[in-house]
Amino acid sequence: MSLFEDYLQKVGEYGVIEETRHPVVVVSGLPSVKPNEMVVFENGQLGEVFLIDRQSVAILSFSRDPLKSGIKVTRTDQFMTVPVGESLLGVTINPLGYPLTNNPNFVYPSESRNIDSPPLGISQRSRIKSPFLTGVALVDMMIPLGKGQKELIIGDRKMGKSAFLLHVIKNQVALGTIVVFAAIAQKRSDIKKVEHYLETEKIRQNCIIVASTSDDSPSLISLTPFSAMTIAEYFRDQGKNVMVIFDDLSTHARFYRELALQAKRFPGRESYPGDIFYLHARLLERAGNFKHPKVGEVSVTVLPVVELVEGDFTGYIPTNLMSMTDGHIFFDSNIYFQGRRPAINLGLSVTRVGRQVQSDLLKNINNVLVNFLSQYEKVQNLSHFGSELNETTRNTLKFGKLLYEFFEQRTNTLVPLEVQLIVFGMLWSNLLDGKTYSLEQLRSSLTSCYQLADNKAVINQILNVSDMDQLIANIKAQEGMLLNLCKIKI
Repeated sequence: MSLFEDYLQKVGEYGVIEETRHPVVVVSGLPSVKPNEMVVFENGQLGEVFLIDRQSVAILSFSRDPLKSGIKVTRTDQFMTVPVGESLLGVTINPLGYPLTNNPNFVYPSESRNIDSPPLGISQRSRIKSPFLTGVALVDMMIPLGKGQKELIIGDRKMGKSAFLLHVIKNQVALGTIVVFAAIAQKRSDIKKVEHYLETEKIRQNCIIVASTSDDSPSLISLTPFSAMTIAEYFRDQGKNVMVIFDDLSTHARFYRELALQAKRFPGRESYPGDIFYLHARLLERAGNFKHPKVGEVSVTVLPVVELVEGDFTGYIPTNLMSMTDGHIFFDSNIYFQGRRPAINLGLSVTRVGRQVQSDLLKNINNVLVNFLSQYEKVQNLSHFGSELNETTRNTLKFGKLLYEFFEQRTNTLVPLEVQLIVFGMLWSNLLDGKTYSLEQLRSSLTSCYQLADNKAVINQILNVSDMDQLIANIKAQEGMLLNLCKIKI
């Protein structure tokens, strides 16, 4: 007996397709149908109820090929679900949970969850307390994030957003985090690049890719971020910290607009339907820091991506997402074309909850750096006067340039926060002036030696202070020992 016949026998109702506006079909019948209910077509394809009128029902078809008029459809009395379980780790699946590559060892999970479930209430949430480390010095020191935060990654195309996200994935997997990557309507080649990176870095087994391609049905594409979030919630309930990446929600909004227009829903601003804000808000509100009966607290940290056009912040979808997240990291094309990597604009980037998880030392350093960089930007406007600049101004320009060199970081280079602080302290106290080794050599050597437990204890002892002055004093006193640890000759 087919799936259609099983459900028809169970619910005793069926409808008939009267009109097709792919991927939307208009069905007559189904008097007891519910909003967002899963339906089964006569040919075995699945669909979801999108709109209910007095005389008909608009249903989203997940088939790539248009369905013909006259095909029967029946209810299932269930909502859309996605399989969840440990066996998904290391696998690329579509939003319905089917693997996209042939894997003979894949075991289909026995548990399923509703794709669109309500967020947990405030009684089950906890204040964000722990730092979310990216391994990127510029972000960890200047735009700190916390576990459970929703931080928007925003910028034009090809500005380094994806490279930054892959860097964060690598760092978070090293810290034991489960990563769920939602690739929304991406090219197959781009999905392959992400898979290749994860396999090359040997972190594939801690990551799940939920992918829809650009030639999939728009209705299937619209499920992608919700399926990814549902899988993340499963691992959250198992007591594991999870990071979710939505790449990207501006594409998701465009496909949802297409569905709404095909269903003849009333268009709003830029032809988006009126519920586009609610759609993304109910998705992102499922992130946060949560209470857990066994491990105390677990987090779902979300990094949604949105694409700008020529750096325009005022677009409908970007402003919507900026209002519902806890800050944003802006990748600036001007900085990118100056050759700085990552091309993050500090002045236009925001973190609303990340600073509350910083230590007193990091807060002190952050305040000092913000003041200095503000002064540096002003002084840069005078730099065309050249020799007429006084010595203080020339020193500010020189050190500002050196500081941005410190923030420069290659894509595959992970730098622990402790190493970032030691190198910054040596830079700030002018201990690198006139030395034969470069800043990059020092950072690389310290990163390598920090992997040893004994060296880690020594460096952590130096950092056991509450303000920057004490840090500088400790570093000056221990300079020889630090250089000896990383085998650098003075």
